[in-house]
Amino acid sequence: MAASNYELKVCAGPDELAAKSALAIARTASECIRHRGTFTLVLAGGSTPRRTYELLARGEGEHSIDWSRVFLFFGDERFVPHDDPRSNYRLAHDTLLSIAPIGGEQVLAVDTALPTPAASAADYSDRVAKFFAQPRGTLPAFDMVLLGLGDDGHTASLFPGAAALKVHDQIATWSPPGVLPPPVDRITLTMPVLNAAHQVLFLVSGAGKADVLAEVLSGKARIEDHPAAGVHPKAGRVSWLVDQEAAARLPQKTSE
Repeated sequence: MAASNYELKVCAGPDELAAKSALAIARTASECIRHRGTFTLVLAGGSTPRRTYELLARGEGEHSIDWSRVFLFFGDERFVPHDDPRSNYRLAHDTLLSIAPIGGEQVLAVDTALPTPAASAADYSDRVAKFFAQPRGTLPAFDMVLLGLGDDGHTASLFPGAAALKVHDQIATWSPPGVLPPPVDRITLTMPVLNAAHQVLFLVSGAGKADVLAEVLSGKARIEDHPAAGVHPKAGRVSWLVDQEAAARLPQKTSE
């Protein structure tokens, strides 16, 4: 990933990161709704986006969104029931979906009640394709995809060295657990789908991400080792919002 291919903003801390990310999402939503009538947003899991979702749910001032025109998806999901504390849906529900005026028909969640994670991935691929009403073999182009960064360089549930990284002909696939908790199977959007998005926004917080963030943004990381390095939308843009702790190992000129 060359340095010229992304936008980087360093925030003072998690609160500023949440405020800036909520503002970026709200502004993109407004622009998409104005031009196309709808906004498609892929939610991220993990702990970092929690505060962002809470700000969006309040819908105050510059964080206000016309939720009636928004459709929500998930970049990845743990193969657990939706009410399980490890579920990405559970996080989104508790912080956003149960608070903002979002109808159930506007949320395309991964069905983890199916017998296997492979079945869940196939079902999600079919339902996303149906939503976008695209010909077989074409990829959906989400307006915005939110992503995180794992300490091991993974993003969504695309883990280092995993077979899921080599899936290029499906919208979603499944993956066994990576090295980081929780140790459960995952369903994830594939790399080609991430790279078909109009905009990708990474949210990265904490000192534990400093080394891997510097490696990914150096442009020298191998996708097989740090999958996040493979995210570079073909016709869109990728932005990174990181806090100062996560940015500690970045060259000064890069983080300005």
